[in-house]
Amino acid sequence: MIFETVVVAIWAMLPAYIPNNVAVLAGGGRPIDGGRTLGDGTRLLGDGKTWRGTAFGTAAGVAVALALNRLHPFVSDVVLADPFPLLAALSLAFGAMVGDILASFLKRRTGRQRGTAFPGVDQLDFVVVSLLLTAIVATEWFLDTFTLPVLVAVVVLTPLLHVSTNAIAYAFGLKDEPW
Repeated sequence: MIFETVVVAIWAMLPAYIPNNVAVLAGGGRPIDGGRTLGDGTRLLGDGKTWRGTAFGTAAGVAVALALNRLHPFVSDVVLADPFPLLAALSLAFGAMVGDILASFLKRRTGRQRGTAFPGVDQLDFVVVSLLLTAIVATEWFLDTFTLPVLVAVVVLTPLLHVSTNAIAYAFGLKDEPW
């Protein structure tokens, strides 16, 4: 039972796990905030949140969901989850990007600089927004897929996966900090 729950949790979250990694690789270009600041002079988001990174990250998450749908008939004995409806794929991927953007906004408001650790928020920002958005736009699929045990597995596994993949990206020089 635990194995199946973990498999579903990772499978269902892959379209949300991939976008921020792709955004790091494909980012750059025009910042979403256009350099705008608030009254105190701090940037709204910063240079790390770009239109290109958001677009490529979202597209990559949707592509992963579509690829998983193609694999689904071959792994349906192990992955006990329904294929991703297009709205679920889009909301998981885009929600992950929006969650990361909102976390950046919170970092700026709390005086943290780009790349500074924000424990808890850094690991779960994208999860919360992607799940909320998916619950709204693909409710039936969400309720069928994200049972309470799967949600618990997501909340427990995501920080571990997040820290591990960031450490690997840092080791390969893809990130400036290991968190």
